[in-house]
Amino acid sequence: IVLLTVIFGSVAAYKYVEFSALANASFERPAITVASAPAILETWEQYIDAVGTIKAVRGINLASEESGELIEVNFTSGDSVEAEDLMFVLNDRVEIARKQSQKATLELARIQFERNKQLMVQNSISKSEYDESKADLERALANLAETDATLANKRIRAPFSGITGICQADLGDYVSPGTVLVTLQDLSELEVDFTLPAQNAPLLQPGQRIQLTADAFPDQIFEARLLALDSQIDPNTRNLMVRARILQGEGLLPGMFAYLRLFPGTSEEIVTVPETAVTYSLHGNIVYIVTEDGDGSLVAKATVVETGETREGRTHIPFGVNPDSQVVSAGQNKLYRGAKVVIDESVSF
Repeated sequence: IVLLTVIFGSVAAYKYVEFSALANASFERPAITVASAPAILETWEQYIDAVGTIKAVRGINLASEESGELIEVNFTSGDSVEAEDLMFVLNDRVEIARKQSQKATLELARIQFERNKQLMVQNSISKSEYDESKADLERALANLAETDATLANKRIRAPFSGITGICQADLGDYVSPGTVLVTLQDLSELEVDFTLPAQNAPLLQPGQRIQLTADAFPDQIFEARLLALDSQIDPNTRNLMVRARILQGEGLLPGMFAYLRLFPGTSEEIVTVPETAVTYSLHGNIVYIVTEDGDGSLVAKATVVETGETREGRTHIPFGVNPDSQVVSAGQNKLYRGAKVVIDESVSF
């Protein structure tokens, strides 16, 4: 009996000590180590993004105004040509023959008119005969001018200096009026057309700076200047057509798709945090703000925020964070609502 009393007494004493230790133990979670950074007030220059199409200041589809067989092609696709260079000639034998006939008719009409002019002074012919000879002369001059115009249209010249595209017609082809023969582009001066929503119209002024990029040159930024605004808003899209002149567009080609960033010259003060401080989710974007608890310990408070643009590693927070607030910039994955934290910038996460 004494032995059993000793054994059960020892067990009871052990359990008493164990339960006493558990009763006095603290079950509070340990503080979590995080990195933090301040929310700061910054001045950001405003800009407007857009997309557009590059075009040459002087660029055309060279077409024929007359019909006929193509008897001369005086260039090779991709050649550089100068203004007034003869590029195409259409069959003009009929017009040349007609011109010779009209010259003879004109000469006869001129002789007849001069003769009647002298006779009119002498009152040897009637006024109606004189007027008829004058009309014949003017008609002959007009017919000859018409043939000269037709001959000029059958000799297609470059209207300006530029680079030819791929020739769309071959020697001997029959072309009709309006048939495109070749494109001609002056690549020395390029511009870009794009549209912007109507509400941006008050911000736009000719001369404003524009940065331009193209898929063909992803690492290169081209400079441009706003050249002109359309005089009306498109009633169908409520957009405003805008044109900009590219200052140095070496390598760019008409028709390329361009990404533009227009700087209207305005700026605003905004609150920003490190982009790593924002936790994105479908239920709302969260930033953990570090505050001091009543006992002096640091607590991470989850705050739903509105996020804006991100530039150079910092994210604009239009709503939810005040300037100089301390926010958790790394280690958020370990946090929970009301978690106590320890800030240690030397720890790598």
